[in-house]
Amino acid sequence: MKKSWKWLAGILALMMLLALLPQSSEPVQAAPAPRDNYLKKVKQKGELVMGTSPDFPPYEFVQNIDGKSKVVGMDVEIGRKIARDLGVKLIVRTMDFDSLLVALETGKIDMVISGMSATPKRAKSVAFSEAYYKSGQDLLIRTTDKDKYHDYRSFVGQAIGAQTGSLQATLIKEQAKKTKLKTMDKDSDLILGLKTNKFDAVAVDTATASAFVKNTDGITAIRSGFKVDSNGSAIAFHKGAQSLVKAANKSIAEIKQQNLINKQYLPQAGKYLADSKSKTSNSMWAYKDFFIAGVGYTLFISAIAVFFGFLLGALLALMRLSHNHLIHAVATAYIEFVRGTPLMVQLLFIYFGLGLLVNIPALLSGIIAVALNSAAYVAEVIRSGINSIAKGQTEAARSLGLSRKKTMRYVIMPQAMKNIWPALGNEFVSLIKESSIVSVIGVTDLIYQSRVVQADTYRGVMPLVITMVLYFIITFSLSTLMKHFERKMDHD
Repeated sequence: MKKSWKWLAGILALMMLLALLPQSSEPVQAAPAPRDNYLKKVKQKGELVMGTSPDFPPYEFVQNIDGKSKVVGMDVEIGRKIARDLGVKLIVRTMDFDSLLVALETGKIDMVISGMSATPKRAKSVAFSEAYYKSGQDLLIRTTDKDKYHDYRSFVGQAIGAQTGSLQATLIKEQAKKTKLKTMDKDSDLILGLKTNKFDAVAVDTATASAFVKNTDGITAIRSGFKVDSNGSAIAFHKGAQSLVKAANKSIAEIKQQNLINKQYLPQAGKYLADSKSKTSNSMWAYKDFFIAGVGYTLFISAIAVFFGFLLGALLALMRLSHNHLIHAVATAYIEFVRGTPLMVQLLFIYFGLGLLVNIPALLSGIIAVALNSAAYVAEVIRSGINSIAKGQTEAARSLGLSRKKTMRYVIMPQAMKNIWPALGNEFVSLIKESSIVSVIGVTDLIYQSRVVQADTYRGVMPLVITMVLYFIITFSLSTLMKHFERKMDHD
């Protein structure tokens, strides 16, 4: 116990020292402004990477086209126009709305086009283009309440939903202080919450409100009454990317001059939305390829994470049992830190934080995060199994001339594995379910695909039911397989 306190105290002291290092009395000279080569880099790689949250029709939403999910909408067309003018290819990366600016700052994407309002607060962190579209602010309510509410002032003491990190959430906090703000990551979840009486209204852009009203039964829109300090929706770039801002402004000027939004982009988005509406009468069987793809990614991520998580976990368990103080301290620190922090935070740190040093793809980031997290728990399971073996087993093996390594391999581990097999099975089942967290960074696993189907069909519950059934089939099959091997090992 005293040794554990010693290494813990050492780590805390090191953290305090690192925290104090930046506080130097020497004058710090301002670094020269970095050269703006963002446009040059985009042209060199031949790609312009656009980040968006595709649950915001008619700006951006997911459409089922020939059995494949495709992000479409007004913002995507604007992105294509800019990429075309630059002579490069447009790459669309999807993620939650509140992760877009983080992805921009860490270099995962080159620009954000996601119906984002250019507010003064956001302008402190990013560089905005000229506004390309301005719309009002509405509140979606249940049709049965249309005579009950008139604007946000009618919702005193009531709950209003808004997308996390959105302008609407800020407006509710600042102007509708007598209401209860409820935030969610996806507009489709907000609509489902409205229809199931989780809150009384949903704050959205007027154009988005119109799209949802046309394609969702039982809801209508009213004017919000909010006062908005914004010129409209604009494109966000990295703070120093003025060369890209100028290029985007040139394209936006042409879009406005030719009135492409009203003549071409919005009508095209309306056509896609009408197609989605016509599909809502179809069965979920039409989206089987989406669910199959999601199951494939979930199994792929889980299988690799289980393999490497087990190997690393076994190594960490042996390190924690080591008599070498340094090795023991490193393993203990890793296990306690990983078990003491949320998996989502670890995932976002690997994808965004390490992205400042090396660009790790979303799928690989998800596998690494899940595997590293699982390793900490597997290590404790294996360690407890090894400790459960009587010391007499080790003494007997050593007295017969077996080395420490052979004793562990042929005597201790086989017995330990028999003891810990049920616990390992539980950990592997939990890993499959926890792998769903990778959907927040745009990995197309089962959860991500279910949200795609929700967005495309405007059905909130049925895709979730199918997803639950599929997860149950996967986990039940794994549990059955683990029990089969457990019965084979159940002999003395």
